[in-house]
Amino acid sequence: MKMRNPVAVLALLLASIVLNNVAAAQASAPQITITPATAQNVFTGSPKRFIGSVRVQSLFDPIEPCRTSGGAVTFQPGARSAWHTHPLGQILIVMDGVGWIQQWGGPVQVIRKGDVVWIPPGIKHWHGATPTTAMTHIAVQDSLNGVAVNWLEQVTNEQYQLNK
Repeated sequence: MKMRNPVAVLALLLASIVLNNVAAAQASAPQITITPATAQNVFTGSPKRFIGSVRVQSLFDPIEPCRTSGGAVTFQPGARSAWHTHPLGQILIVMDGVGWIQQWGGPVQVIRKGDVVWIPPGIKHWHGATPTTAMTHIAVQDSLNGVAVNWLEQVTNEQYQLNK
């Protein structure tokens, strides 16, 4: 068999190799991920971490190399978190209602729909609904060595009632 155009054959061979490599790279390249609401984990807040009726919706978990996670938390009236800290801090975005947040040793502060709250790393605090109003926030935090939150003792009824 005689080659009529070795350059054309070589070009076709190289194009085939390049296209196969591009296809393989695209198959292993990072892709955008969409998690439908129906696939998100929704659960009742643990009585070890919350008082009252609390609904937690896990919005996203860390995906390497990222270490950020987020969730939507709905507190019914009177519900609140336990005291806790975050090793790298936390951002709360209040989506609905009115709630309270308190830093250990500080005054209770009112948070409302549209407010964005920054909690610095290591600050002992709690947050939740007021006694008469539900509150939903999105919580975003980073993990340090796989830990996003350190749960502490419950906010007692006496501590909570002092804020009325």
